[in-house]
Amino acid sequence: MKLSRKQSEFVRCARRRWNFKGGATRSGKTFLDYRWTIPMRIRERAGKDGLVVILGVTKATVERNILEPMRCVYGEDLVGRIDGSNTVYLFGEKCYALGAGMASQVAKIRGASIKYCYGDEVADWAGEVFQLLKSRLDREYSCFDGTFNPQHPGHWLKQFLDSGADIFCQTYTIDDNPFLPVSFRESLKKEYAGSVFYDRYILGRWTAAEGLVYPMVQEQLDRLVVDQLPDEARRMGRWYIAVDYGTVNPTAAGLWCVWKDRAWMMREYYYDSRKSGRRRTDEEHYREIEALAAGVQVERMIVDPSAASFKETVRRYGRFAVWDADNRVLDGIRLTGALLQENALLFHRSCRGTLEEFQSYRWDVDAPEDAVIKEFDHAMDQMRYFAATVMVRFRRLHKSAPPVQYGGMNRMN
Repeated sequence: MKLSRKQSEFVRCARRRWNFKGGATRSGKTFLDYRWTIPMRIRERAGKDGLVVILGVTKATVERNILEPMRCVYGEDLVGRIDGSNTVYLFGEKCYALGAGMASQVAKIRGASIKYCYGDEVADWAGEVFQLLKSRLDREYSCFDGTFNPQHPGHWLKQFLDSGADIFCQTYTIDDNPFLPVSFRESLKKEYAGSVFYDRYILGRWTAAEGLVYPMVQEQLDRLVVDQLPDEARRMGRWYIAVDYGTVNPTAAGLWCVWKDRAWMMREYYYDSRKSGRRRTDEEHYREIEALAAGVQVERMIVDPSAASFKETVRRYGRFAVWDADNRVLDGIRLTGALLQENALLFHRSCRGTLEEFQSYRWDVDAPEDAVIKEFDHAMDQMRYFAATVMVRFRRLHKSAPPVQYGGMNRMN
């Protein structure tokens, strides 16, 4: 197995109780683990007392990110499949495979000694899970290996890494993986350029989110604003409406045309009850949003899952099929930012409300974790819903998805 310099260093030096590889996406962190680290650790502890545990954000990401590629290397006989009791046999040892996104998912390890634990995407776990794990690695030979992508500097994992525990930790940059084609590395750098995610997912740094959420828009505004659709998109594009629904807060909607791996927002609706002095009913909002679809056939309306009464109104009229929006904020922002950087989201000049919100949509520097200021964000939210619910599907069909981690679907370690 050919290793990079950083991977070779891990093989030589990762002999602590806690061993971490953190940093950039696609830098070779997980590859080393399913090829060498996990099999070696399990075999070293074969027959000893204690559990073997594999933890990821969800059980599905454990299968996708770790077990499936390991199975391709070692075969079904050595790498089994997760059964109904959340166990899997690896190299002859019974292992628990669990999701660590919520503390309730790891109740099976409460009270048990763990001889080996592997952790995937550790910074995305619930902090309570990690606290529980710390007390379970209680054998002299117990150890943990894990990977993470950096987040904000106040993160609970960063605090642990800076503590006096028995830790070996490496930081990887995108350039630490010599097996990636140079053209691919440069493409990743361009797609994250100008955002907090460049520092985190290219340089491997724990960096605070501050300033504009989408700073690349200011630099590329002339390329992102259009006056008409391209001929092919007009003839063969598919149409969608995305809605961020509010009662007291504004309601924002956008009409989007998708052709291949690019989308154009051609019309918008924006109503602020505070400014107008009057709230609109669900029926009134529906009629205004329906008008966006004049002259086109809309395939789906994407709506915030919490907007139950408005979704019921849409269904009652029977014109639009409704999809619940994928409303994961940070994942959606990462995806949307990559699309904007690629000029894959474009905006008709008439969509003034959306273009204005780009100038005001900022990170909350006073928040204890990554968060946006909940003002001037309604057009931004409908755009994010559209990107996360529709564009992610089209990108898989027509080219490789943007190099962002999105709910574990596009693993970039």
